[in-house]
Amino acid sequence: MGIKRALVSVSDKRGIVDFCRELSALGVEIISTGGTSSLLSKEGIPVIGISEVTGFPEIMDGRVKTLHPAVHSGLLAVRDNAEHQRQMQELGLDYIDLVVVNLYPFAETIAKPDVTYEDAIENIDIGGPTMLRSAAKNHAFVSVVVDADDYAVVLDEVRSSGDTTLETRKRLAAKVFRHTAAYDALISDYLSNVTGDPLPERFTVTYEKIQDLRYGENPHQQAAFYRKPLAAEGTLTTAKQLHGKELSYNNINDANAALQIVKEFTEPAVVAVKHMNPCGVGIGESIYEAYSKAYAADPTSIFGGIVAANRIIDSDTAHKLSEIFLEIVLAPGFTDEALEILTKKKNIRLLEMGELGAAHERESQFVVTSIEGGMVVQQSDLHSITEDDLQVATDRKPTEEELKQLLFGWKVVKHVKSNAIVLAADDMTVGVGAGQMNRVGAAKIAIEQAGDKAKGAVLASDAFFPMGDTLELAAKAGITAVIQPGGSIKDEESIKVANEYGIAMVFTGVRHFKH
Repeated sequence: MGIKRALVSVSDKRGIVDFCRELSALGVEIISTGGTSSLLSKEGIPVIGISEVTGFPEIMDGRVKTLHPAVHSGLLAVRDNAEHQRQMQELGLDYIDLVVVNLYPFAETIAKPDVTYEDAIENIDIGGPTMLRSAAKNHAFVSVVVDADDYAVVLDEVRSSGDTTLETRKRLAAKVFRHTAAYDALISDYLSNVTGDPLPERFTVTYEKIQDLRYGENPHQQAAFYRKPLAAEGTLTTAKQLHGKELSYNNINDANAALQIVKEFTEPAVVAVKHMNPCGVGIGESIYEAYSKAYAADPTSIFGGIVAANRIIDSDTAHKLSEIFLEIVLAPGFTDEALEILTKKKNIRLLEMGELGAAHERESQFVVTSIEGGMVVQQSDLHSITEDDLQVATDRKPTEEELKQLLFGWKVVKHVKSNAIVLAADDMTVGVGAGQMNRVGAAKIAIEQAGDKAKGAVLASDAFFPMGDTLELAAKAGITAVIQPGGSIKDEESIKVANEYGIAMVFTGVRHFKH
């Protein structure tokens, strides 16, 4: 049969002129609409207006132009069905063999900071998806292109044989349905948020692939990296990699964990992460001081880790970073001198994040976790506290310095896998106990790691103490103050132990489990 007539209507006009010029040279008749038709005519490409095909004008500001039997009969007719052939001839209708359509820029529209609801609605495409779906359904006979990257393949096959192969048409049809599904998912998400229904009866998400990964957590697992449409700045999906080989699946997860922690701080801060848990966190007057503290927190575990900073990396900090092997350094930026120093290390990856923003400034988003047969969805944990939110539970109140360290420790423990205990002193972590089956076990690990630094340190616990044993352990190690959610039926037992040892303890009223 071959491709004899094409219907072309695109918002993204990248490459469309050259594509249509070549189609026309190959004898393909081109039907077009609106702005696309004007552009092709201006470029000297013969075009048939859609109204010539339908016998009906484009009306309602272009809302109605291709929603017509003359268009969809030409797309949906089964070419080897005698009854379909008879009806087409009887009604004087012609087949359409190729559809080239991309949709109104809904994503780009709602990304505008000043977008109105009316503008968003007006940029919901109706005719485009309908044509795409009709053509894709009838891919046994009709070719359909939604992505300019596929123009070359279609042209090559038409030049070769006058038509595309069935294999190509199947692949293009699948791509169309992925595209329209993603388009509808984005509209659904926008309207659900507008109407205050972020967890509706059907939860649809869409992501676009950034890259294939070499493998997942292990070499036998396939993996890819995807980006959410309209991803915010200061995220890994919008980062610019300045140096080093491609990120791995584990790199991405670890780097994201480091990024979420460093966003908790407004003062210069550095976070070192291994296996999605912080092994060292430090704050200071400068990013150099912050990194020095993060390194000193655990010089062993930081080796081969991921480091995130919330300030531009300068040359002094770069020199210190270059002293050990690190997988990744991510920061808002790097000075030229810092880049010169760090790029001498072949295996380090450098990610320029741009403006990070603080954790509490982020819009509410969702964490989606797959389970066998489904998924669970929850809001991201963006909760933060101030000194005014704390309830002093013990006879002794924390000193001003203890209070500062308690709030520091609380920001960190929020991001440590439960059960979680963090010890902090001098604006740095000195011990981290993560992912244990009981709270005493997590405390033992943190205290052992801290060693002599535990004396005079403060302790942060992501959840309440079910009994007084963790406080007994903390007291013996010399810990002077504790921050925890409170709310246990045995709070009085913990308070009694704290009072016996002169430990100041504050309750937050908020739990930060992280599984």
